[in-house]
Amino acid sequence: MTLGDKIKTFAPATLLVLLGFVVAYQFVDPAPPSTLILSAGSKEGAYYAHAGSYRDYLKQRGITVTILESAGSLENVERLAEGKADVAFVQSGIADPQNDNLASLGSMYYEPLWVFVRAGVHLESLSELKGKTIAVGMEGSGTRVLSLQLLKENGVHADNATILATGGSAAAAALKAGSVDAVFLVAAATAETVLQLNRNANVKLFNFDRAEAYARRIPTLSTLTLPQGALDLESNIPARDMKLLAATATLLINKDLHPALQDLLMQAAAHVHGGRSLFSAAGNFPTARYTAIPLSKEAERYYKSGPSFLQRYLPFWAATLVDRLKVLLLPFIALLFPLFKVMPPIYRWRVRSRIYRWYDELGRIDEALGCNFDQQLLDDLDRIEAEIRKIHVPLSYADELYNLRMHLSLIRESALRIKG
Repeated sequence: MTLGDKIKTFAPATLLVLLGFVVAYQFVDPAPPSTLILSAGSKEGAYYAHAGSYRDYLKQRGITVTILESAGSLENVERLAEGKADVAFVQSGIADPQNDNLASLGSMYYEPLWVFVRAGVHLESLSELKGKTIAVGMEGSGTRVLSLQLLKENGVHADNATILATGGSAAAAALKAGSVDAVFLVAAATAETVLQLNRNANVKLFNFDRAEAYARRIPTLSTLTLPQGALDLESNIPARDMKLLAATATLLINKDLHPALQDLLMQAAAHVHGGRSLFSAAGNFPTARYTAIPLSKEAERYYKSGPSFLQRYLPFWAATLVDRLKVLLLPFIALLFPLFKVMPPIYRWRVRSRIYRWYDELGRIDEALGCNFDQQLLDDLDRIEAEIRKIHVPLSYADELYNLRMHLSLIRESALRIKG
């Protein structure tokens, strides 16, 4: 077939498939953004340090992360709700479970609650803090929210105790100076403030004897055991097993965050938080437990089956591209397969039409010879033969071409006999 014949044969099918692609492309998900805003905490806190690890991990996958400082979990929740951040670390139990703007990627690690009191203060229950001066954390911090919740459970409030909005190193300094009776801290066991207070002879760590009761009443809390000597074996700190309460650091997102970025954040979370710690074994985190905010669909899928097949074996950009364009398989299924059945008959018809169209003229000449001989008929046969010799067909159709030439020869012989 000539190039023109091929174009005439295959162009309609090609255009139909291209049209199918154009229609299907309207349903392709938008590409994931290449930037991400992560709201953390203060630069001295664990949230900010972990945010830096996320930034490094995502940078290797082509995503630029902007880390925002914040006053704590409450501000992080506000930023997510207002669309000022895409993802944030939030202490469990802080965000409203009814907030439809948020979704959770799960819990990332334990955040132990440390309650330190002056050595001269006898304290077996938090209810005995009535009449005392208590540092419960800065305004907007998750520590303050949790501390006030636990104090309220024990009947301690601003009317029967002095509650200060002080936290971190400032609260620890006030406790060591004797200006406060108790300090609530939510921090890692390796935090310098926690280590200093545990080593201070004038400060003692409160043991939550009723830790299990607290955990039953507040679902976002867990009970932990700090083993004897776990902080310092040489000095045997603590001197006995201590029961602690712990919230968890949850990773919350704006519900409209692109699914591909959610999946990538889950992989980053496993990379950053998947190791062992003082309170958890390797692989315990991240987890779907301890978060009151519903998991996103991507997080649910990840906890059930891990990273998607594409992201296991392809770079992030390639995996997201293939995942987005998979809808374009529809034109192949809806159009290409039927065309495979239609195109061979069309092709055969195109080839044979170059042969069979001459039979109309041969029939006309043969019919005319039955009435009377005319020299013009022989001239027409010569013209037709010259045109037929220009026809080129695939070898599989050569017999039909030679049949045409044989039929032309038979009519010529008949014409010559009539001519006499």
